[in-house]
Parts: sequence; C-alpha cells; structure tokens
Amino acid sequence: MITIATWNINSVRLRIESVERFLVQEQPDVLCLQEIKCTNELFPRDVFERLGYGHIAISGQKGYHGVATVSRLPLTETARHDWQANGEARHVGVELTGHGLFLENVYIPAGGDIPDREANPKFGQKLDFLERMTAWSHNLDRPTLLVGDFNIAPLDCDVYDHKALIKVVSHTPVEVAALARLAAAHDWVDLGRKHIPAPQRNYSWWSYRSFWRDKDQGRRLDHMWASPALAARSATHRLVEETRRWDQPSDHVPLITGFDA
Repeated sequence: MITIATWNINSVRLRIESVERFLVQEQPDVLCLQEIKCTNELFPRDVFERLGYGHIAISGQKGYHGVATVSRLPLTETARHDWQANGEARHVGVELTGHGLFLENVYIPAGGDIPDREANPKFGQKLDFLERMTAWSHNLDRPTLLVGDFNIAPLDCDVYDHKALIKVVSHTPVEVAALARLAAAHDWVDLGRKHIPAPQRNYSWWSYRSFWRDKDQGRRLDHMWASPALAARSATHRLVEETRRWDQPSDHVPLITGFDA
C-alpha cells in the first residue's frame, strides 16, 4: 500500500517539530504541504532527509503561499502551474516513479472576505484560478491525485452551520458551483466523501479564534481527489485531528489516503 498525506502547515519552519512528529507517528510515504511560507533555499530540507524523505519538490515563496511535496519514494517534478496568473507559488506536480501515479499539490487562494468579484479582486482571482484548473482537468489522461487546501467547503454538511456561512467566502454558491465544474471536468472522485460519506462530519480547518473556546466550528477545506481508476484503488482515508491540539498548531489538520499498490 502507498500512503499519501496532505497538510496546510501554515509555515513549515515555524511548525517543523509538528511535521517531524507527524511523520514519525504516521509514516506516510508522501507528504504534500501547503502554505510553507518560505523560499526554496530556506526550506528545512535537512530535517526531511534525516527522516528518510529525501525526494523533494518545492515551489516556495518568501513569506507567503508556497507548496512542497516530500517523499520516501522516488519522484520526478512534472509541472508548476501558475493558475493564479501572477507568479504566486501555489502548485507543484510530480510523478511517483515506477508507480504510474501523478500527484498534484495545490493551494487554492482563500479569496478575501467579500464574495463579490467587483468589490473584491481576490475573490475574482480565486474564481479565475478554479476556471484555469478546470480547463487543465479537461485534458488529463493519466491517473492523477489532486490534493491540497482548496479553500472551499462544498457540501452543506462540510461546515458547522450552512445557513450562517452561505454568504461567507469558502462556502458561497458561486464557489461551490465553480468547484463542481472542476470536479466534472475530469470526473474527479472526492476521496473524503467516498470514505466518510455525507453527512458525516470530517472538518479539516478551525479558526484560531473559535478553536481555543472548544467550539467545533469547523469547515472541510482540504481535499484529496482522484481520477476514477485511481480512486478505485483507495482503501483508507482519515484525518489526524489530534494535530490541531499540538503546540503551536496549524489551523488545518492532515488528511491521509492509502492506495492499494
């Protein structure tokens, strides 16, 4: 079995002890990180190499964004798409050598606070990002796993209060519709809902402001989607919620999927 994890770490250097703890505890074959918030040169490569994750693909950026894929299995970097169309580091793609599996690690923009393209350009950028991803998905013809922080909770049960959040960025109808078009473009299978069917709870993000009050005001913003043939090989899927209570935690928790080889 091959196990692949994804985690918006919200600064890999600040939380490298948590990353190390997670890798030692869970032992995934591959870990995809988003929001690493550092340049390629400052990425803590030595820690990953010491732990056996010596195959690394990084698309970093100073202080913001950035994604990295670290692996115990050999990999070859295949692409760095600029779906934001402004040079931000939000994607890196790799092929797991010898496994016939392509892995796309993506950090979709949050989109600001106002769900209106005219009043908030960041929201428009998010929708355009999704549109470019959709065009890319239409042309895919290989077994692909798309993972990362999508910054959208698509289903009513993917948020703690659908009525309260329907006008809040990450759960608005226009974002949900855009994500649905992306899903349809490649017949992507949402592994989170394959293995944890709706309406079961499987939040992956809680705000710092509400979490410390022990309010379960979560949203399912992180996702793992697979091509249909690859999805048929997925055997397990889970979230590691305990990381949210570790010291200096990220506001996201990791997801792990196991695939039959």
